[in-house]
Parts: sequence; structure tokens; C-alpha cells
Amino acid sequence: MERITVNTNIHFGKPCIAGTRITVQSILELANEGISFDEIIKEYYPDITIDDIRACLEYAIALVAAEEIHIANITG
Repeated sequence: MERITVNTNIHFGKPCIAGTRITVQSILELANEGISFDEIIKEYYPDITIDDIRACLEYAIALVAAEEIHIANITG
């Protein structure tokens, strides 16, 4: 997780790729659109690496894994 940092002075504390102002959210949104890692780097963020993109995915997975899920059974 050393590739992802949170700094309250950058993007209001949203997690970013270390040494950049590129948010994890921005990378995840591009990946969600089906854009390949290579294309994300070539067309959007040439200063990052595939390992940076993988770190964004790992960060998101870690957040979901740490979440406590409560399912409410609603009957009407």
C-alpha cells in the first residue's frame, strides 16, 4: 500500500497514487469503462505504471474486505 497515499491537502484527502494528484477513484473509473491498463497510462496518465494501477485495485479490494456489511430483511 506504499503506492497509495492520503493527504488532507490533496483532493480533500481522497486516496491518490503516491507522488501524484491522481486519485484512486479516477483510475477505478477508467478501468470500469473497460480501458486497458496500458491505455490508461498512454492516453491519460503517462507518469504512472501498471503497478500503480494494480495498487489502486488492491486498495479498493482492501476497503471492501474491511467493510462490515449489514443486510436488512425488509418485508412489506
